[in-house]
Amino acid sequence: MPSALPDGDAAPTDGSLPESALRGLGRRPFGVYVHVPFCATRCGYCDFNTYTAAELESSPASPASWLDGLRRELSLAAEVLGSPPPAATVFVGGGTPSLLGHAGLASVLDAVRSTVGLAPDAEVTTESNPESTSPAFFAGIREAGYNRVSLGMQSAAPHVLTVLDRTHTPGRAAAAAREARAAGFEHVNLDLIYGTPGERAADLATSLDAVLAAGVDHVSAYALIVEHGTALARRIARGDLPAPDDDVLADRYEQVDGVLSAAGLHWYEVSNWAAGPEAWCRHNLGYWHGGDWWGAGPGAHSHVGGVRWWNVKHPAKYAELLSRGRSPAAAREVLSTSDRQLERVMLELRLVDGLIVDALAPPARREAHEAAAEGLLDAAALEGVNGRFGRCVLTLRGRLLADAVVRRLT
Repeated sequence: MPSALPDGDAAPTDGSLPESALRGLGRRPFGVYVHVPFCATRCGYCDFNTYTAAELESSPASPASWLDGLRRELSLAAEVLGSPPPAATVFVGGGTPSLLGHAGLASVLDAVRSTVGLAPDAEVTTESNPESTSPAFFAGIREAGYNRVSLGMQSAAPHVLTVLDRTHTPGRAAAAAREARAAGFEHVNLDLIYGTPGERAADLATSLDAVLAAGVDHVSAYALIVEHGTALARRIARGDLPAPDDDVLADRYEQVDGVLSAAGLHWYEVSNWAAGPEAWCRHNLGYWHGGDWWGAGPGAHSHVGGVRWWNVKHPAKYAELLSRGRSPAAAREVLSTSDRQLERVMLELRLVDGLIVDALAPPARREAHEAAAEGLLDAAALEGVNGRFGRCVLTLRGRLLADAVVRRLT
């Protein structure tokens, strides 16, 4: 959850939404995102809305006050949405949710169940830091109702982890993934970051070997982004470290895709690979397909029916507003038709099924055919086969230039 909040219009203090946003609720995917803002340490590359114990030392904020605020916000969600559909997906992110322990994460899920409700077949994910997990932790959250785990591995190379200020040992993430599987988790994800200054192709190969040896069914791999204001950005600005190189990042992406594909993990979104559709992250698919979700917690973003809003960042302010019966929203925006079209193209184009050609305006359709001629879109998919509508599907080269393709089609 990025730390910088955008500008927007004033949000109603009661959290109410326009009738137009509530229309169709339940016909679109609905999920709940919960943001846990606590971390043991701050990673040098991280720009998320997180706080260490030292940073909250003079503040009334605590995990207990945060959980009380969370329960209040989820009750507000149920009230604002009327009779919301039970959440089809829940994603607990951060920060470091595993710092709450299995009992704390059980309380989070209980809060969702008792307010907006939980569908019987819901996908329930929590992010976890390998260092704050154990076999007992995984057994506890599995019993509580979690059925998917996402572990922050980033790399298996010690010097890469050092540059990223990661505290876990190189082998801990893969070991945690095996512990999760032993506890009954069928769906386990490992996160990788590639392109860190000093990372070699051999280092990434070691990381990929460790991922495959862990036997996970899902991998997320992201190019390192140097966020303004982070410790990493300051080190690069001083010349202590080189900035990531775009050509190297492209080479690393192709390396990731080649190794994972050969092992049976195929891309379904530009930065995500899985063993099959049953392993795709349903919660993230809700985002990419323009569904509805309520984001609860400090700095969390929500979207319902074309209205997007975001909460205040600091956990003390978040809890204080909710204790007074007020919405924690800092601001919101109502998306225009053109905004929603841009987001549809930007998000659906990243998926392996792509974007239906008929969703594009005539000039953009011409651009799509030109992009196919340049090898950026799959020409056969664009034409459609066996009665299927034509779709804009990125090639491997197109995935490397996805942002440029989006600009051409909007």
